[in-house]
Amino acid sequence: MQITPEHQIQNEIRVAVTQHDCTCFRANVGKVKVAPDRFFDTGLPKGYPDLFGFRHSDGKIFFIEVKNEIGRLRPEQKTFRKFAANYPVLYGVARSADDAIKIIEGD
Repeated sequence: MQITPEHQIQNEIRVAVTQHDCTCFRANVGKVKVAPDRFFDTGLPKGYPDLFGFRHSDGKIFFIEVKNEIGRLRPEQKTFRKFAANYPVLYGVARSADDAIKIIEGD
């Protein structure tokens, strides 16, 4: 079984979501070496979903965690999922562009 790279799935999702009248952003994070033994974390908190955005029709915000066929949520991602469930936002895990469309078409 060939495993699809998550960045490929993420790019396919970004195109599909944009074609469904939404604005979609990629959450960029990383580390920068600032000294021989020191790193600086940039970006969003651990567990923040890979993609986020809003529907143009009503401004509803969505968060999409991208995983490939075998990917699993890390503990921080599970914490974000529980957090998001407390608010009127759209959240889901997508393993394909079709999964992402189902998420953004939610209530």
